[in-house]
Amino acid sequence: METPVRTDAPTSELPFDVFARTCPSRETLEHVTGRWGSLTVGALRDGACRFNELRRRVDGVSEKMLSQTLHALERDGIVHREAQPTNPPRVDYELTPLGHEVADRLLALIHSVEDNMRQVLAARASYDEARGGR
Repeated sequence: METPVRTDAPTSELPFDVFARTCPSRETLEHVTGRWGSLTVGALRDGACRFNELRRRVDGVSEKMLSQTLHALERDGIVHREAQPTNPPRVDYELTPLGHEVADRLLALIHSVEDNMRQVLAARASYDEARGGR
C-alpha cells in the first residue's frame, strides 16, 4: 500500500511540517523555544509552582510576559493551571504529560548549551576580535 503524499508541504513522515508557512506547529514551537517559554517550561520541570514562585525562578521576566507565556503554554496543552478555591485565591501551574516530554528535550538542549559555554564564549571573543571588537 502506498503512503499518500502531501501536496501542501514537502514529503514527510510527520503529519505536521514546521517548515511549512501555515503549519500550526510553528506557533507552538515559538511558544516553547522563545526566551520566556523555554525558561518557564524548564522551571516547571521540577514540579508545580505558584505564579510568584515561577516569576522568581525565571529571573528577569515581567509579570505581564510570564502571564502571556503561561496562557500560551496552557492553550497548547503544555502547562496546566489549577485555581484553588481559597481566600486569597491560589493558582498553581504544572507541566502536563506533553509538557514533561517537551521539558525533557528542552533541558537536554539547555544542558548542552551550558556545558559548552566556554567554547561559545571563546568563539564570540574570536569573532569580535576578527571584526575589530564589538
